[in-house]
Amino acid sequence: MTRPIPPAAAMLLAGALAACTERAPAPDAVVYASNERGNSITVISTRTNAVVDTIPVGRRPRGLRLSPDGRRVYVALGEDDAVGVIDVARREMVDTIPAGIDPEQVVVSPDGRTLYVSNEKTNMATAVAVDGERIIFAVPVGVEPEGIAASPDGRKLYVTAETDHNVTVIDVQAGKEIGRFPVGARPRWVAFTSDGARAYVSAEIGGVVSVIDVARDRVIATIAVGDTKPVGVVISPDDKRVYVAEGRGARVIFIDATTNTVVDSIAVGKRPWGIALSPDGERLYTADGGTNTVTVIDIPRRQVLATVAVGEKPYDVLYVPPAPPVPSSQR
Repeated sequence: MTRPIPPAAAMLLAGALAACTERAPAPDAVVYASNERGNSITVISTRTNAVVDTIPVGRRPRGLRLSPDGRRVYVALGEDDAVGVIDVARREMVDTIPAGIDPEQVVVSPDGRTLYVSNEKTNMATAVAVDGERIIFAVPVGVEPEGIAASPDGRKLYVTAETDHNVTVIDVQAGKEIGRFPVGARPRWVAFTSDGARAYVSAEIGGVVSVIDVARDRVIATIAVGDTKPVGVVISPDDKRVYVAEGRGARVIFIDATTNTVVDSIAVGKRPWGIALSPDGERLYTADGGTNTVTVIDIPRRQVLATVAVGEKPYDVLYVPPAPPVPSSQR
């Protein structure tokens, strides 16, 4: 004969089962800031806008990129002639990959197998396998390359040249230059729209942002932003807005991508350089090298939410979602 469980015992049992099945809170997405003079990466919670960790890395960390699977962050280590590999889950640098002399910025191929870097001192763009086993190609580009970006389909690289005031176009499959085109004076950053139809190139001395027809590799519009030294560029997920960090102006400007006009600006810390957006396009982050801060902006409300103290001379910022679980086959 089965006896009924008393109500009090049933409640205790239900509570115990709930406690056993309760899940731990999901980890926060974070923002990484590379501290060029601090040889470290500051980790900021996107929920609290507070520093939650500092990751020691190699010498002169600058450009940052996330792997397509979200498990690794790559950081260009200019004085180590390498790219550092950071395990997102562990928040630890776990490897370095030789990447030619003085890498400044780094991008990742869409399939995650190749890294592309701009080598500032040697005027080269280098492609290296992520396993570090080989250099795939090294292509001469303009003098003092900084910005480097891959088209969304992975077929082209754009590399800016500060001294030659141009952009080199590289055919990735062939591993060779297929063209160059002039832009404004001292181009710094380049970003592609999500469909790969347009690219935007900032020109620090020229005070302009060039709009590029990617199919033809040519400038189709030039947006004047003034003597404010435009540097970092990021594009909204819907491709309707372009955000540009103004190094001298200590502001972020908002560009309407339909009309190619400046429609707003927000003050941030001194010498903003790198710039990043959350995937939903609602939060924007700037690396303020002159004040050693990261500024957090609420895009819908168009106001600063927080100013976060980081390491010495932050160069770049990167939005990093929580690392996905490792498949059981890889454990």
